[in-house]
Amino acid sequence: MDFCIAVAYSDPRHLCEIAKTAEESGFGGIVISDHVVHPKTLSTPYPYTRDGRPRWEADSPWPDPLIAVAAMAAVTSTIRFITSVLVLPLRHPVLAAKSVATAAVLSGDRLTLGVGAGWMREEFETLGQNFETRGRRLAESIEVLRALLAGGWVEHRGEFFDFDAVQMNPVPSSTVPIYGGGLSPAALRRAAQLCDGWASEIQTRDEFDGILSQLRAYRSESSRAEEPFGICAALRDVYDLDGYRAMQERGVSELITVPWLFYGDAGQSCQQKCDGIRRFADTIIARL
Repeated sequence: MDFCIAVAYSDPRHLCEIAKTAEESGFGGIVISDHVVHPKTLSTPYPYTRDGRPRWEADSPWPDPLIAVAAMAAVTSTIRFITSVLVLPLRHPVLAAKSVATAAVLSGDRLTLGVGAGWMREEFETLGQNFETRGRRLAESIEVLRALLAGGWVEHRGEFFDFDAVQMNPVPSSTVPIYGGGLSPAALRRAAQLCDGWASEIQTRDEFDGILSQLRAYRSESSRAEEPFGICAALRDVYDLDGYRAMQERGVSELITVPWLFYGDAGQSCQQKCDGIRRFADTIIARL
């Protein structure tokens, strides 16, 4: 199990130093999230809080995740990068594939692509994308991405995308793992049947166990039942060695944490965040 650091809402100018410190300290990955814009008037309820309000403010930074991956990859050599999640239906899959391929190549094949359907109707409307069909477009976009990232000539005839044979270069030298995000039955089924793993929101341990059971049931019904399936999890009530060991035993492949929040608030300086990364590594990772 790799410990991964979520850098959502972080100052983009801190990301490279955080990534370097995380790699030096034994973390396995950096997890970066995605929004393109934040509307001044937001009517869509956020699905992951009780009151429907997002966890962030309108002026919170959301750097483009794949550009951020390329920047962090330039100052590191082994740590992996996970998008959790890229809202793929906001983008045409051919253009998305170009960005994904470039980030994968520049990082030396250290990218895991987490994708999700998205939840914010206003963001879709701003970009002229249909909100109602986002789930079906996501499934088709995954198919397009996989084909283009494999290299060679690709022709596609689908419900939403239709194009003659094209070739995209450069492409990664190894397969980019694709994780599916989301908590709805449709999202869990899509992740289990179409993807290489699942990228979580923030759950309790009990909630996570229920989701894991659903994922395994859906996976067992798919044509990929015998293939490895990654679990990238964030748990709000797992924060000690026993809890982390329990997640290992459940088959979690990437466990998300924000290590500096154990030792201070979200407004810490870059140096304080890096000190928190080292402290967590010394007290937790080294003991596991």
